Amino acid sequence: MAFKLSKEESVKEILKSGKDPVYFIDNYCRISHPIHGLIPFATYDFQQDLLVAFNDHRFNVILKARQMGISTIVAAYIVWMMLFHRDKNVLVMATKFGTAANLVKKVKAMMRGLPDFIQISSIEVDNRTSFELTNGSQIKASSTSGDAGRSEALSLLVLDEAAHIDGLDELWMGLYPTISTGGRVISLSTPNGVGNWFHTKYVNAEAGENDFNPIKLMWDLHPDRDQEWFEKETRNMSRREISQEFECNFNTSGDTVIHPEDIARIRDTVSDPKHRTGFDRNYWIWEEHLPGASYVLVADVARGDGADYSVFHIVKLETLEIIAEYQGKPSLDMFATILDSAGREYGNCMIVVENNNVGFSVLEKLIDKSYPNVYHSVKSTHDYVEQHIAEGMSNSVPGFTTSMKTRPLIVAKLEEFIRNKLITIYSSRTLRELETFIWNNGKPQAMRGYNDDLVMSLAIACWVRDTAFVANARNIEYKKACLGAMIKTGSKLETKMQGQIGYKKGGTFDTMKQSQSEAVRKEHEEYKWLYKG
Repeated sequence: MAFKLSKEESVKEILKSGKDPVYFIDNYCRISHPIHGLIPFATYDFQQDLLVAFNDHRFNVILKARQMGISTIVAAYIVWMMLFHRDKNVLVMATKFGTAANLVKKVKAMMRGLPDFIQISSIEVDNRTSFELTNGSQIKASSTSGDAGRSEALSLLVLDEAAHIDGLDELWMGLYPTISTGGRVISLSTPNGVGNWFHTKYVNAEAGENDFNPIKLMWDLHPDRDQEWFEKETRNMSRREISQEFECNFNTSGDTVIHPEDIARIRDTVSDPKHRTGFDRNYWIWEEHLPGASYVLVADVARGDGADYSVFHIVKLETLEIIAEYQGKPSLDMFATILDSAGREYGNCMIVVENNNVGFSVLEKLIDKSYPNVYHSVKSTHDYVEQHIAEGMSNSVPGFTTSMKTRPLIVAKLEEFIRNKLITIYSSRTLRELETFIWNNGKPQAMRGYNDDLVMSLAIACWVRDTAFVANARNIEYKKACLGAMIKTGSKLETKMQGQIGYKKGGTFDTMKQSQSEAVRKEHEEYKWLYKG
């Protein structure tokens, strides 16, 4: 539009622009184009929807593909807010201080590019990473230090690439009080795995569990992009990079130990438990004990600092289904009682307890309760030993030892079981831990601020099933084969060779087949200890 307006027309335009940010930006804001220089800002439909959302919702969390112009539309919204409102205080934070400063720079350039008549307030204080208008509104870039923004009452907090800001959970605790009196938040980012602040806020927003308004902006919303453009842009990118930069996929973008496709498959099997029981209702049961079925119970005991949980899984060995699970924070005495009760409920199944410091206490209490089937192993070898044999050995230890040596082995076994679709998981709690179980400097562990107790319990269950039970079954088969090879013969072996005194022509070396006589059956009785499993 032409900017040679009468005073009356100018006032009308100012009033109209002050009421409608879309009108203001489309008519008066200009942006820098890499080829065409300074051009009018012609907003796309999805950008106009964003501006409406910024006004209608205090808290907005935007999951976006890259190169969508979201930072630019946010900068334009900030220009509108500062220009047409007094004493607005805007704080910008990003992955790096320089990135936040660039957004402030973009706001400043857009402010200076406005027509003179609509600049009802001008820049009074101008610094490289901040500036202030004559109407008292101000903006500044901030670092991600622990005290960022703590002493200020904010009108708008912008978190650019929020999923990539380290320690945002802690920062948010300090920042939230500064906006509690009516301030607004715009959090925008491409995904960066699961479990971080941005992922949590977005997922909870979709579920209606917080005050954020969730917005997803896929790459194809941009009118200048088509499939040909997408294929060209992603030709030299990995699957993870494509998911992170263009497809708004949280799971594939992260370095989870379990492959995202496997996590997605588990998500489809998750179901509500049949029973939620126990003193804290944290004992979830999907299937009751079935006579004749075999089970194993694997437990991980909390360290005792209140940061983690005591957990256990009950696995049905025939189908490898997790048919029961517990996660809670009972005392050691209480947890031992819960384990004893659950194990007896499922046919005195084998109980495997991780024997860390507090784990030994639980194991001792189980043994004091005369639980008949506690997992034992040989020290330093982790070879399984049956309880009645272990009680007479000096080098056996109750429980399972997770060490620097065994941890990667049991995690690898868990990954193998899940990848090969050998195990069925119904629990949403276990799924959440798998989603936040990542590689950190080559080590499999929970993301910062999350737990992996259920994951490790399940990993031990897979390992024990593939060692103790499979190896034990193999030993039983060996014993049966050994017993089956024992025969009773009624023939005499001719030991004299031709030319020796006593040689009898026609002597036989044949042996009789195993007799079914009473004597042989007694012999089987005598040696049946060999194949007792």
